[in-house]
Amino acid sequence: MYVFRNLARPFILLIFATTMTVTAMASEPELHQAAARNDAARIETLLKAGARVDARDQAERTALLAATHANAIDAARVLIAAGADVNAKDNIQDSPYLYASAAGHIEILRLTLKAGADLKSVNRFGGTGLIPAAERGHVEVIRELIKAGVAIDHVNRLGWTALLEAIILSDGGPAHVEIVKLLIAAGADVNLADKDGVTPLAHAEKMGYREIANLLKAAGGKA
Repeated sequence: MYVFRNLARPFILLIFATTMTVTAMASEPELHQAAARNDAARIETLLKAGARVDARDQAERTALLAATHANAIDAARVLIAAGADVNAKDNIQDSPYLYASAAGHIEILRLTLKAGADLKSVNRFGGTGLIPAAERGHVEVIRELIKAGVAIDHVNRLGWTALLEAIILSDGGPAHVEIVKLLIAAGADVNLADKDGVTPLAHAEKMGYREIANLLKAAGGKA
């Protein structure tokens, strides 16, 4: 009987551990749901019960990316504190860091930067976080990324820099004017042309963005 008990014990422990693992994994979809609704308390409970902090859903999103999509700041803070990977990409190459940059979710962006965001990582268009932020007029995001040390003149697969996107894909309004100022002050090459050889100044003049054109000329821009 003693021998039998000793032999049976490892199998009992294995069954118990397997049951615990299956239960924890079954809770992971709820982890994503809690992240999306900014339920920090529920996230903590699920993590303590064994849910994996970087578990993926069908789109390869982590709970932190779900929180980022929803701009769920409290949820993001709890997940990052628990070790969530701020650079983990989904099946369309978005990460919490990259998505926060593109969406203008400044508080989550700051959390990802503090947690080791990879400033060299790129999205599906080959752009850093700076480029879509410039396109979409996210002034505070641009400030944070420049301060963090992101490459100012990175060129994406379209052949565009952040400066070019702040002109070509913008409305030329106050936000984009400020972004052009920030990029120039950060050392952007004002004469770095697109893949067709068209310079930022040439684009600005063609689109009638007089204020942006004047900024580029003052910085040595050529048409």
